[in-house]
Amino acid sequence: MSPSEAWSAARQSIARWQWLADSPPQDETVFLRRVRFVEREVVLPVKAFALPLLIYYLFYAHWFENLTVPREDALNGLRNFFLAYLALSVGAGIMVWGMDEISPALLKRVVYCTAIVDGAVLSGLTLMTGGFDSILYYAFFGLVIRNAAIIAHAEVQIVVNLSISACYVVAGWLEVKLDQLELEVVRSVGRGDIGGEMGELPGAIHAEPVVLRVLVLLLLTICCYGIQMLVDRQRLQEEEARDFAAKQQQLAAAGRIAAEIAHQLKNPLGIINNAAYTLHKSVREGKTITQQIAIIREEVEKSDRIITELMGYAKLAEGKVERVNIANELDRAITQALPDAAKFDIRVHRDYALALPALLGQSGHFAEVFINLLTNAREAMEGHGEIFVSARAEPDFSVLVVLRDTGPGIPAELIPNLFEPYFTTKEKGTGLGLAIVKHNTELYGGTVSVESEIGKGTVFTIKLPARALMRLRK
Repeated sequence: MSPSEAWSAARQSIARWQWLADSPPQDETVFLRRVRFVEREVVLPVKAFALPLLIYYLFYAHWFENLTVPREDALNGLRNFFLAYLALSVGAGIMVWGMDEISPALLKRVVYCTAIVDGAVLSGLTLMTGGFDSILYYAFFGLVIRNAAIIAHAEVQIVVNLSISACYVVAGWLEVKLDQLELEVVRSVGRGDIGGEMGELPGAIHAEPVVLRVLVLLLLTICCYGIQMLVDRQRLQEEEARDFAAKQQQLAAAGRIAAEIAHQLKNPLGIINNAAYTLHKSVREGKTITQQIAIIREEVEKSDRIITELMGYAKLAEGKVERVNIANELDRAITQALPDAAKFDIRVHRDYALALPALLGQSGHFAEVFINLLTNAREAMEGHGEIFVSARAEPDFSVLVVLRDTGPGIPAELIPNLFEPYFTTKEKGTGLGLAIVKHNTELYGGTVSVESEIGKGTVFTIKLPARALMRLRK
């Protein structure tokens, strides 16, 4: 096995397993709906109740009296940090309450940063209420579950929740250090027998329950992400099923319209053709009349040929909506447009991103797009050159396909007309190839664009949304 084949096999193997760790892309509407419920309807009221209580207990209550110098310093640091957190929480709360007035990208940053800062403040409170043994340990569960509900991106969610778990560990470790400092302070004033009087030295850690608590947090992080991923996958499947049914109905409707138009046009043309043929046989004299009849027949045949081509151009009734793997369709199109048996002197460079989202539609529509573009590139290069084919997923849950050749390029004045039906620069071309490319791309809500420069080749860029209702051309 060559190195390139080995790499291709490894890439396919990684792609087969990558879906286990990747959460399905989340629509902005779903994210906004979750933030509105979790952050605005639940978290904001909880904070509105909890923050005044924390202000009272941190600054006015008598919970923290008779503290040693190390713990007094830690409390003062927590108070200062809490004041900054209070200002941040008020600002973030205002933005969440007015979330309809800000961009989703900014809202994401606010929510993610708030989640991390909440964990840091909770760890500070944990430090002052017992460290590893603090009753606030169970509040970390709520933070982990809340983050799983609003953060769909795998890496971000796991990093944030692991950071919260790390905050708990750091709080416990700092509490142990404070105990050790207190012991040193006591010993420095001459009470070296403090351990014998108290039975157990400050700073002692029961390793087993601490490890168990940390493992429970880590397990909760993994479980929450797994449940959230399953819920999102179920949601995606339901949306795909709805899209599937809608597209199937649109295909059937468009097919019926195309068949009806073709039927209504072909029947009159057939009658005209038969009448002209009969008239031609009946007329024995009159050369001018005979010539006119010949013209009529010629134009009828031409119209019939155009309608036949249009039927192929607009055929939508046949076929089945399915999940289409773009990488497979590109490979299949390359094989058909550049068969090995033809011995074309053309090198094809493939660059497909891993785990491309599947598209819903008819594979034949996508195949026509890629085959037409590859065939045009092959003919433009006259069988000699290079073609670069790439595919990647975009942040808006679409697939971007780019085909670039090293051909002679297209004159700038011709580019605006390239996708017009029957526009061609070839002697035997029909002018429908690129029109079909545009038609089939826009059928699925996609776009196609071209860039070219004389002597530097041509680049076609196709963007196809992974989930979009098909659009009937007007």
